[in-house]
Amino acid sequence: MRRSSFVAGISSAALGLLFSCTEVHAQVTPEHIARAQAVIQSSISDNGQYIAYAVTAPGDPEKENVPSKVQLYLLNNQTNEHKPYYTGTSVSQIAFRPKKGTITFITRQKDDKTNAVYEIDPNGGEARKLFTFTSNIAGYSWSHDGNKIAFAAIEQATSPKTPLTYKPQFFEEEFGYRNGYIVNLQQDTPPQKLDVEGAVYMMRWSPDDSKLAISVAPTSSVDDSYMAQAVRVADAQTGRVVAHIENEGKLGQIAWSPDGATLALVAGYDLHDPTNGSLFTVPATGGKPSVINPAFPGKYESIQWVNKNSIHFLASEGTGSSLGTIGIDGKNTSYIFKSPDHDISSFDLAPNGAVSFTANTPQHPSELFTIAGKKNSAPVRRTFSNKWLDGLKLGRQEVVRYKARDGQFDIEGMLIYPVDYKEGNPVPLITVVHGGPESHYGNGWLTAYSMPGQMAAAKGYAVFYPNYRGSTGRGTVFTYSSQGDLAGKEFDDVVDGVDYLIGKGIADKKRIGVTGGSYGGYASAWMSTYYSDRFAAAVMFVGISNNISKFGTSDIPNEMYLVHSRKRIWDDWKWQLERSPVYYADRAQTPILIMHGADDPRVHPTQSMELYRHLKVRKPEVPVRLIYYPGEGHGNARSGSRYDYNLRMMQWFDTYLMTGDAKAALPGLDLPE
Repeated sequence: MRRSSFVAGISSAALGLLFSCTEVHAQVTPEHIARAQAVIQSSISDNGQYIAYAVTAPGDPEKENVPSKVQLYLLNNQTNEHKPYYTGTSVSQIAFRPKKGTITFITRQKDDKTNAVYEIDPNGGEARKLFTFTSNIAGYSWSHDGNKIAFAAIEQATSPKTPLTYKPQFFEEEFGYRNGYIVNLQQDTPPQKLDVEGAVYMMRWSPDDSKLAISVAPTSSVDDSYMAQAVRVADAQTGRVVAHIENEGKLGQIAWSPDGATLALVAGYDLHDPTNGSLFTVPATGGKPSVINPAFPGKYESIQWVNKNSIHFLASEGTGSSLGTIGIDGKNTSYIFKSPDHDISSFDLAPNGAVSFTANTPQHPSELFTIAGKKNSAPVRRTFSNKWLDGLKLGRQEVVRYKARDGQFDIEGMLIYPVDYKEGNPVPLITVVHGGPESHYGNGWLTAYSMPGQMAAAKGYAVFYPNYRGSTGRGTVFTYSSQGDLAGKEFDDVVDGVDYLIGKGIADKKRIGVTGGSYGGYASAWMSTYYSDRFAAAVMFVGISNNISKFGTSDIPNEMYLVHSRKRIWDDWKWQLERSPVYYADRAQTPILIMHGADDPRVHPTQSMELYRHLKVRKPEVPVRLIYYPGEGHGNARSGSRYDYNLRMMQWFDTYLMTGDAKAALPGLDLPE
């Protein structure tokens, strides 16, 4: 694989040693990003003494093509001692067991036939298997006495009988079943199945352990899991449903009030909300949820009750994040921590008020932070997972705001300047468009295998991350504003941001590039066809090229209709086609690299093939290359394919964007040693 000239020819072992030291490289490289670690979850013990947290550890892309391993670490909050606590196999769903104080998690060891819930003591010892089932456990929840587990299990459908040796595949008729169960670990009895029809997802115990709040979808299809999870309350003794909650739309979280009288939901504002970012309360006896703080100009990400009258929340607000509390009447919001440059991804709250949270910033990937349970306590960073960052030069990052051309909104985004940028010097610009579109970029670490970020800044590029209309973090009005206008004003917002940076003398008008995945891949295809005269190079990842064929090949057709297009394709075939990049292939003059997971169920790989074929036949003079990644889906998950993607993305921009030469020869297929 390619190295910087400084480390060319060094053995992998020696290279690993170098990356553990400081001041080896002056700037961030793809090699750094291929080995970057991140803290992705934390759980704090009831007494606040221990924090269990999960760290992603990527495989060596030169030796193996494997998903990142997720390892369990333990922090003694009093002594500040960190320990790698379980690193043998990947873990998920870390939790402290109530009343016992042990740490539990899901993993699958070498001899396990299915995954299992394991337990380990924070005072030391080996992890022991606590509970396993006949099929994989999809999620679990502890009762408050620490004796029972409610869990969902994915069970395969019965195979059709046939006298033949050949077995065909019955498309979408072989979904597995997601059943809900309760098991009492104090008794030698089989798990009790919940008496509920449909696919069970979330399961949460009431404070007295007499009931369970669950979410159930009609089937286990992805579309139903997105759009049709209904909340039910079941009796924990009989497993029967005793109350129905009349929620609709997307559902993110269910939480019981401490007195068991009320449920709080993080969910969609209504059926057409593309996010699950509004906060509701509803009596646990059933009924229609009432929204709290409907005019909130942000997005509620997750919650935890403080007492029966107030709720602790994590929210996205613009490009920043906040941790705070709000009354169940929507009043008396107060903030524990609010930051314009922390992108907070998760939090946990101890009874004494101590908080642990994970967050990334413009200076580093996601790390563990804590806040003491005292008034006006400041957050403290507790982990430093990427020592290779020490001494590296980073490009300056700032939030930019500009007016959309129709004057309806001010649009926000982040800009990373080239390292050692000199004011007034126009430079090549890479525009990175997020997917969704119901997501947003926070003002945090914006460099990854598919995001050029600081790697591009090290090479002299500026990198722009626009949160176009339809993005989250700005309230429901802003999120709804792109519906029914595919590729319209939402992508105009992206171009307006480019024009703003050109007008500021930062971006070179003749060297504007674009990249993104999924809906960002759709934008990349749109910019290289409809807006091709504006863009000098594009890298499209798992993107959309034809809205008509996408409907017939995606696993989320109802979600696409309900929260994006707002009309069926057969209601206006021509409109759907005219919002498709292939329709404008005759305009193409932008060199485009197209990359796609070969097993993508969300945006079928043929979406990339369609654009490739249109360009090869209609505009053969335009440089285009299509790369499929076998075994990858809607985004690359493995170390080797991520690294390969990263290198080829940067190679494409170096060939066509840095030079501004659209007639340059295609880069070779070989990557340098």
